[in-house]
Amino acid sequence: MKYNKLVRDRIPEIIKNNGEEPITTILSDSEYKIELEKKLFEEYNEVINASGKNRIEELADMLEVISALAALEGENLDNVIEVAKQKVLKRGAFNDKIYLEGVKKKTNIV
Repeated sequence: MKYNKLVRDRIPEIIKNNGEEPITTILSDSEYKIELEKKLFEEYNEVINASGKNRIEELADMLEVISALAALEGENLDNVIEVAKQKVLKRGAFNDKIYLEGVKKKTNIV
């Protein structure tokens, strides 16, 4: 069976333990970045299509990919979370469920 996708580090070991032989390659940094970006999109779709406990599992997978992407930038998940907190302080969160329909220009009446 062909997969042609980035997998977690222990997946080859798990495949071997199931009596099968994984066919793998180690990616270059540029290939790794591309595959992480594909994986982020894959995980996004899985989050959208999941619910309940499965959704939490998929969100955790998405966080792992985000963590790996942050590492490529010389950062870590804690740094990403700190930046997110700073953005909440500056711009707010999404707690109030505000949906912006548009913006009207102010008219200057003299």
